[in-house]
Amino acid sequence: METINLIIAKNLKAFREHKKLSLERVAELTGVSKTMIGQIERGESSPTITTIWKIANGLKISFSSLINNPQPDAKVVLGSEIQILTEDNGKFRVYPHFPFEDDRRFEVYSIEIDPNGFLSADSHGEGTEEFLTVFGGELTVRVNDLEYTVRSGDSIRFKADRPHTYHNSGETLTRLSMVIYYPI
Repeated sequence: METINLIIAKNLKAFREHKKLSLERVAELTGVSKTMIGQIERGESSPTITTIWKIANGLKISFSSLINNPQPDAKVVLGSEIQILTEDNGKFRVYPHFPFEDDRRFEVYSIEIDPNGFLSADSHGEGTEEFLTVFGGELTVRVNDLEYTVRSGDSIRFKADRPHTYHNSGETLTRLSMVIYYPI
């Protein structure tokens, strides 16, 4: 199975070449250095979730279009096939299940956050919304300087086109699903 770094490398390079963008232009659009973009494209770097988001947002493409191979019309997603993305020293784990597709303006993830796990996310594209449902534990989401505590069985929807954070504010593992919706 192809590693996530090679998938990202192939997808970023293909997108950049298709749009006829130079490394310098991609760096300008994303705020990620030209050197780092080059290393990612060559598969020499393991970009963080935050870096992948910066690239996706700067290029106005979905996160999953960078991390997934193109998907067939129907596919069972086996847990053993999902390449886990981690942040916060492994305390924040993202499992990409269903990638964004042009005819479906959303993507679906499951997430696990250890106690005190944290992720700060940059704003996504204009009008983007996130829909979270917590299945275990407790989650604190901060958007526009307001904090929302979401417990097991509860859900939250918020505009993700502004910076936001996720924090496991409880004492047990937090498990949740995330749907990210991208407007037309």
